[in-house]
Amino acid sequence: EALRELSGRLEEMPAEEGFPAYLPTRLAEFYERGGMVTTLEGKKGSVTIIGAVSPPGGDFSEPVTQHTKRFIRCFWALDRDLANARHYPAISWNDSYSEYADDLMAFWDGIDSSWKKFRARAMDILKKERRLAEIVRLIGPDALPDEQRLILMTAELLKIGFLQQSSFDTVDMYCIPARQTMILECILTFHESAEKAIHGGTPLPKIAAMPLRNRLMRLKSSIPNERVEEGRGVLLEIRQAFAELGAGLGLGAAAGFDAAADRTVTK
Repeated sequence: EALRELSGRLEEMPAEEGFPAYLPTRLAEFYERGGMVTTLEGKKGSVTIIGAVSPPGGDFSEPVTQHTKRFIRCFWALDRDLANARHYPAISWNDSYSEYADDLMAFWDGIDSSWKKFRARAMDILKKERRLAEIVRLIGPDALPDEQRLILMTAELLKIGFLQQSSFDTVDMYCIPARQTMILECILTFHESAEKAIHGGTPLPKIAAMPLRNRLMRLKSSIPNERVEEGRGVLLEIRQAFAELGAGLGLGAAAGFDAAADRTVTK
């Protein structure tokens, strides 16, 4: 509003929505200040710019937001619905993005070589859940097949057990990269094991009633950064629980549990 007001007082030619025509140029000049630098004493470092844009009414189509997104490679969209639901950080996983994933691959490969696969799988599940949410609002979740209801259940695990973080929890307030990948791997291993079980004939209510599901929800608060290795035990618990579930229903071999090998433990 101030930018438009000043531009009008200076009698400058207005462009889209009354903003001055030089808006994109000024924004580009600002963000171009970020990057790698060599100081006067020869040391190397970097300048990171984090800009906060607050469009009126949360309208991301207005010019300042649109031009800002042209010059940046990472965008965190704050979601009012998440904030109202007390889901913090209230960053929308549907609208946010980062183009730095490939640049950071070498770093994350040093933490876990499967990081890229985990990230892609988790994002795919959340995207599918978004599409299914429209159907659920119309006909309810009970009308969906078990495979799609599993998507909804895993998405809930990702939202609450991985993406949500509490600054009041002494264990959850800080999370190192190794712990992030451990939690994500446990949730995705649960999802893959549940998929095999469903294909083998196990009904979803049996899977949803497993105590393991609540354990995954609380995993972020039960394993601190100093004991990340305990995640290996959780992976074994997941595989063992599904093996017992399949054996109890007489479906162990059909569900493919006998071929499941723990990647983390055997490496």
